[in-house]
Parts: sequence; structure tokens; C-alpha cells
Amino acid sequence: MNDNHPSLSFEVFPPNTQAGMDNIVTTLDQLQTLKPRFISVTCSNNKNDIEETTLKLAGYINNTLNIPAIAHLPAAYLSAEQVKRILTELNALNIQQVLALRGDIIPTVPCKKDFRYASDLIKFVHIQEPTFKISGACYPEIHPESPDLVSDIHYLKQKVDAGCTQLITQLFFDNDKFFGFKENCALAGINVPIIAGIMPITNRKQALRLIKTTSAHLPKKFLAIFDKYEHDPESLRTAGLAYAVDQIVDLITRGAEGIHLYTMNHAETAINIQKTIGSLFNTNEQPSK
Repeated sequence: MNDNHPSLSFEVFPPNTQAGMDNIVTTLDQLQTLKPRFISVTCSNNKNDIEETTLKLAGYINNTLNIPAIAHLPAAYLSAEQVKRILTELNALNIQQVLALRGDIIPTVPCKKDFRYASDLIKFVHIQEPTFKISGACYPEIHPESPDLVSDIHYLKQKVDAGCTQLITQLFFDNDKFFGFKENCALAGINVPIIAGIMPITNRKQALRLIKTTSAHLPKKFLAIFDKYEHDPESLRTAGLAYAVDQIVDLITRGAEGIHLYTMNHAETAINIQKTIGSLFNTNEQPSK
């Protein structure tokens, strides 16, 4: 990867309705024109239907759109036999990339017992399919359930030692937190690429949900945008997009290895970012799948 031109990638999720499915096909067709490094596909922890949702959508991305796809696998809600079956299906789809994570715990849905942590799943996948590229999730501001920074970095190192070759961060809005996190990783001997996960905030509902639920630090500049334009949808969309663009430019300028956009199944924001700063990304060549 060219150090001056980091990767651009996207995340989508399988829709629950036919209207949503129609929308995601249109969205993906639009995202294809942006030549992303890869597109990751999430899965639902409260539904045991990864093959029918995540894998089906990942197959469309990988084989119809010819964009490398990454399938999310939630450790807490998969058995070893399920993972073996999923890996077989991924091979049949010519997909050899997964994002192994513990997954959010849902109190009303019992966890499986085969993989307690993401590192357990990573090790299992690495043994079953040594050629697979395994990504892992990370938190620039510490996992909400970690007691402290040292513990968080320790468990992250376990993921890398188990076979994780790339990390993708949860969303954040303060770049200093990201670069401080990268320094801590380097000190701990975590030397795999760390891709910055960015979610542009472009509407009031999205912003309100974020303010109420996120553990990420929200800088004064970010909160000022919402305070000023909360009831002005067009201005909020414009200002939110500008904030994301500024954040991405700063990340790239300071050496981030890649940007992973959480698209929320909409292509408009990604297209606008590409139009504004697309030349900063390495999108000319598609790596082998």
C-alpha cells in the first residue's frame, strides 16, 4: 500500500425488509464506482441466519460487483460447527476474509459456549483456514467493558498473536484518541495495520442516538455543530459531512493506513467524500481476493 494513499473501505449491513434489500443493491452499485479496497458485511447477533444474510450479501459484493468482501463473525453467538460450515461456504464464494469479533451481548439471547472471546474465534479460524485474512475490531478509547487501558491492549495483543492481521476501529470523533491508541499498540508490539472507522453524522436522529449511546469522546466542535444546526436538516448534513472530511484529511495527513466508512447502507455521504478528497485514497488497483 502506498503510504501517501491509504485505503478506503465501507461497511454495510444486511437489511431486514424487501425495500431495504432493494435499497442496499442500489447503494452497493453506487459504492462500486468508488473502487473501495473492500466492503465488510455485518451480521445480527439475535438471528441465527448468517448464511442467508451476511454470506449472501457478501457473495453479491465479491462475485457480482467484484469488490473484495469481508464477512463479520460474532464469536459469542457461533458454535465451532457453525464456523466450520461458514468457512466452507465462504470458500465456495471465493471469499477468504473475515472480521472476527465477540459481538454485542444481548441479554435475552443466550451465548454459545465455544468461543468466549474474539481471540478464541480468531485462533480457530486461523487453524481451520491458515490462508484466510482475519481482521479484528478495536476501540481507540478502550472497550467499554475493559477495566483499564493496560487490560484492553493486552487482550488486543492476544487477538494479533492468535492470527489477526488487520484491525478496524470502532467509530471515534477525536483523532488524538486514535493516534494515542496507535502509539500504545506500537509499544505493546501490535504492528498490524489499524484502519480508522469513521461514521459521518448527517442527520438529527443519528446525532441524537449517538449522543445518548456512544462511549466515544465528542469534541466541542462536534457538539457545537449539532447545537447550532439541530433543527436545520440541510445545514446539519452539510456541517456533519464537512466535519467528517476534516477528520479524514487529518487522519490521512498524520499517517492513518486506511479509512473505513460506516455507511448505514447509504451511498450519498461516501460519494460526497470521494468527490471532495478522493485523490487522497489508493483506489486505482484492486488487490487479489
